Amino acid sequence: MNKYESVIIVKPNLSKKELERITCKVENKIKEFANIIKKEDCGTRKLAYEIKKNNEGHYISYQFELNKENAGSSISELERLYKILDEIIRFVVIKL
Repeated sequence: MNKYESVIIVKPNLSKKELERITCKVENKIKEFANIIKKEDCGTRKLAYEIKKNNEGHYISYQFELNKENAGSSISELERLYKILDEIIRFVVIKL
């Protein structure tokens, strides 16, 4: 099992209900192929530079374990979801 971390930056002007909907979608996608170890909601922070006309972003971090055999396709599927969701303005997935 390999450990991965994914950090997403969501638009800061979302309501709690919209933010909860986005996090549920992301968590459900991760749970399809991995075990979530830790979720950390870091709140809204100022960005170093403007991204898609936003000066702030809401940071959410996930740590999860994934089997070596299907890691590549699973990460690709997760990144595809991130690209589809307009509320996510930036993301990164790294192997720990």
